[in-house]
Amino acid sequence: MFSIAHVSPYPWEAEHAVNAHIKRVATELSERGHRVLILAPSRSPERVREDRKLLRTTRERGGDFLLEGTPRVIAVGEVLDIGSLPIDVARTIQELLGAVELDFVHVHEPFPPSASSVALRHSRALNIGSFHAPTERLLSTVLAKRFVSTFFGRLDARTASLKATAKLMDKHFPGDYSLVRDDRGAADELEAIYRTVAARRHDPIGDPALRKRLARRSLIDVDLHMHTDHSPDCATPVEVLLATAREQGLGAIAITDHNEVSGALEAREQTQRSSRSGPHPHQPLQPPVKVIVAEEVKTAEQGEVIGLFIEEKIPRGLTLAETVAEIKRQGGLVYVPHPFDRMHSVPDYQHLLTILDDIDAIEVFNPRVAIGAFNEEAVRFAAKYRIVAGAGSDSHVAQGLGSVRIRMRNFDGPQEFLQSLRDADIVTRPSSLLYVQALKFLETRATPAPARRARKARRVKRATDGRRQA
Repeated sequence: MFSIAHVSPYPWEAEHAVNAHIKRVATELSERGHRVLILAPSRSPERVREDRKLLRTTRERGGDFLLEGTPRVIAVGEVLDIGSLPIDVARTIQELLGAVELDFVHVHEPFPPSASSVALRHSRALNIGSFHAPTERLLSTVLAKRFVSTFFGRLDARTASLKATAKLMDKHFPGDYSLVRDDRGAADELEAIYRTVAARRHDPIGDPALRKRLARRSLIDVDLHMHTDHSPDCATPVEVLLATAREQGLGAIAITDHNEVSGALEAREQTQRSSRSGPHPHQPLQPPVKVIVAEEVKTAEQGEVIGLFIEEKIPRGLTLAETVAEIKRQGGLVYVPHPFDRMHSVPDYQHLLTILDDIDAIEVFNPRVAIGAFNEEAVRFAAKYRIVAGAGSDSHVAQGLGSVRIRMRNFDGPQEFLQSLRDADIVTRPSSLLYVQALKFLETRATPAPARRARKARRVKRATDGRRQA
């Protein structure tokens, strides 16, 4: 049984073929045991007001309340003319989709601006797009084609009512369009599509026995994304990074230098050497910071991906699929950093779908992401596919370390780590992006190489002296 929202761009009172199709399909799906909502603008201000009251009740009683006795039609905003967008529709749809746990958001004619396009923007569910009319749309196919093409990348499946519609859509927005006619029997075909797409979601539970065993472990704070001076754009020595991690109370860190594992290997060796030598007689007993050897690898043309728990350097310039395969060969975990930050080198939505089965975790919060909407998109992506969520400071200066951390059960090895991460909490701390970015610039590009070497020697001496005196 699935929970499904069908979204129409047309006022529900309009005698439109798309609305008639949605009503028929929603009824048939409900009769099969699925829970179905219909979201559409309305010409009735009274209906809109009543449904706003219903949404307030939903906040008090929970999202399942709306799914009782479906199919239920929700007026998401008042509209006067067919095709126009209500001013407040985005806020209403965002609130509703955040309150109701859905398996699918099925949008019809999701060309912006429309209720359907807004629903696609804010969806945290799997997305199906249905295209009905074989009509040229100047705004979408010419003026905003690049934006709309990227936007349609969020669709997990596409259907077309007519062969002419499929041909036209494929011409402007290439993709796989299944022919699902707007007549009786459409519910059968859509249900099959839903099941195929739902099968791509990850297992959200993992190993119950391992989960139970880990529940007895202590909680530690973990930062999954940081750099040392083994990265070309960072000047933080390994010794300083480890000292700062201890000061920040971190129990484990993943060192993810760009296209290099030497810094992580050096850090792990230092912690192991320190552990073997034992604590100073006057130093309180404190477990060493656990180091996860990792690498942030630049692929040929499809952005960056992090390999956690690897031992060997992975060369840059491989395809995304080849990089993922190498991480897996080493027994590592595939962790996708800042996945939708257009200011970083990132794989786009469609490239991520090609490696969906191999993604172990995805970074849903990165404080160095300048636009919050990019992190929000990562949250939605993780939620829709039930991918384990992670976070990291992406620190390139010691002052940024631990600005975001994951509170999770202590772990040993990649499998325990991944299971522990399923039940972890992400904890953020206020930080200034401008401040840490300025420090990064001052420590790297603004400082001549001889001065950087002298500064490194001083910082390493302070860090190692501090450890001996602690």
